[in-house]
Amino acid sequence: MIILKKIADLQHYLAPQKAAGARLGFVPTMGALHSGHTSLIQQAKAANTLVICSIFVNPTQFNDIKDFEKYPSSIDADIEMLIEAGCDVLFLPSVAEMYPGGPANTPTFNFGYLDTILEGAQRPGHFKGVGQVVATLLNAVQPHQLYLGQKDYQQCMVIKQLLRLMGIQDKIELVICPTRREADGLAMSSRNRRLSEFVRPQAATIYQCLVSIESKQHTSHFETVRKECIELLKDKGFDPEYVSLAKADDLTLMGDYQPNTPTVALIAAKLGDVRLIDNLILN
Repeated sequence: MIILKKIADLQHYLAPQKAAGARLGFVPTMGALHSGHTSLIQQAKAANTLVICSIFVNPTQFNDIKDFEKYPSSIDADIEMLIEAGCDVLFLPSVAEMYPGGPANTPTFNFGYLDTILEGAQRPGHFKGVGQVVATLLNAVQPHQLYLGQKDYQQCMVIKQLLRLMGIQDKIELVICPTRREADGLAMSSRNRRLSEFVRPQAATIYQCLVSIESKQHTSHFETVRKECIELLKDKGFDPEYVSLAKADDLTLMGDYQPNTPTVALIAAKLGDVRLIDNLILN
């Protein structure tokens, strides 16, 4: 695996590969990798000639500086995992490389409705930062396929819109891969490392709530199930931020189940000082 830290070096390496007909699969990450990330690498490897992974903890997408400072880092272990997963290129840029003129002079994108609901409402400015960094990465790599995990469902929808706003939706295929889970159902996440041994068993309650939302879709009104989930989360020590239902294609919020509409249930809640999110496609 080759490690590159400059956009110019990355493009210099990739240009002849693409000219020779290589297909590029790209997996952007913020490091602290787990088997959910490596599954993306493996899926990209199966469909492409070269797989590029980026590790960059993007400061502009953290609306809480403490969250940014506490974000886990394990670069040596990450490199070992990427090599084992078959990654070909690791792009490891600095903040100065990604924001040479500073964040204020880096283009931003208007995601409209998506920036006002759920994660957008809870984390003002988050998707602005996501758009900035992903646009820069896509311009640098210019992949054929972009691989993301379903766990960050709203972010997937934002990046889908970003591709349209950049006018490259026909050049880059967005591949959204199913969420990988621990044995008890907890969605794999780099933030899970911050869960103490004492609270870790409670963390899977979020997934239990999602399963409950799914199982009761033909027998209950969503508002009833939502209240049950909120009470259960509170009982297990969570501070719930939202328990919501939305149309899977555009995240239009829904007040109740609609049996013939592809639907996603989404939950965000804090367990101590660790914020967890998860979702489940219902139909």
